[in-house]
Amino acid sequence: QVQLVESGGALVQPGGSLRLSCVASRSLFSINTMGWYRQAPGNQRELVAESARWGSTYYGDSVKGRFTLIKDNTKNTVYLQMNSLKPEDTAVYYCRANLGQEENYWGQGTQVTVSS
Repeated sequence: QVQLVESGGALVQPGGSLRLSCVASRSLFSINTMGWYRQAPGNQRELVAESARWGSTYYGDSVKGRFTLIKDNTKNTVYLQMNSLKPEDTAVYYCRANLGQEENYWGQGTQVTVSS
């Protein structure tokens, strides 16, 4: 098992930046993939970014070039650096850890609101 605690959500103006954090209860080296998802009201949960243990990072088309997933293995923490934020980025952001096959764990979510 793994517990995930997210933080960093806030209200930010369009064009602004925000960094989300997700602290895992175990080493990132023991986790198959770490990712960020988001869900806006009335929408399905969608993948934002995901990084494999030893591989590269995948980004959703809507965030490519604006968002960056950063892993700090010394702190068991995954960050989502979000730049050039748009109103359509407004959503609850969730951290997910996959331990293999269908064994997924989710954080509690953190609200990001982009509005002037």
